[in-house]
Amino acid sequence: MNSQLKLEKTATLLLEISSMLMVSGANTNRANLSITRFASVLKCKAFSMISHKTIVMTLTDDETGKSCTRVQNIPPYIINFSTISAISKASWHAIDQDWSINQIEDEINKIKAKKRYPKFVVLIAVSFAGAGFCNIFGGDYINMAVAFFSTLIGLFVVQQSHKRNFNVYIRTFLGSFFASSLASLGVLYNIGESPQTALATSILFLVPGVALINSFTDLFDNNVLNGMVRFSTGLMTVLAIALGLFTAMIIFHLN
Repeated sequence: MNSQLKLEKTATLLLEISSMLMVSGANTNRANLSITRFASVLKCKAFSMISHKTIVMTLTDDETGKSCTRVQNIPPYIINFSTISAISKASWHAIDQDWSINQIEDEINKIKAKKRYPKFVVLIAVSFAGAGFCNIFGGDYINMAVAFFSTLIGLFVVQQSHKRNFNVYIRTFLGSFFASSLASLGVLYNIGESPQTALATSILFLVPGVALINSFTDLFDNNVLNGMVRFSTGLMTVLAIALGLFTAMIIFHLN
């Protein structure tokens, strides 16, 4: 393989790694650090501009001085911390063991092939988390049951609307509305000692913690554009959650 083809292959691989990190919920600085490590192993320097939807990368070969610029769109975000952790570990192993481009490519393919948890398992686990939050905030076992089933229904609606390619904010609104509607019945009929707690915790699974945390870390790292975009995305998601809750409370005449 001549040097130009190798450089182009390296650029394509590093773009794919960057995209995987961003899609999985990494902040911009972490993506840049991982790419820098992989590039150093392959005797290159990577200069990238990462926005919320696009990555522009220029790669320069340390030996020949040749450069290559590539652009790639970032697909819809699907949070997966396992992918971020696996890529970070792989970047350090690549440095320690001086991996070739083929070894890095094989490792990335293995990471991509890892299966996510089944949706049913996620559904049950998140519902138990909602019930746990209800208990933490003072709900009794009946309130926990209401929070569990409210979260279950809300997340199921989100999963189904995602399958049908609904807009992300519409999905959030629907999830919030259905979860809070079911929990509102508990308030309406005064089920348990603290039905308001079940209502408040039934929508916590929708809170955009990753987007908001990454927005501040990006701002602190001087990635102002991504920080502002992520903050705006988080804010819009919070507004969609609030609108779903507010709509349910109006329908059930709750104060």
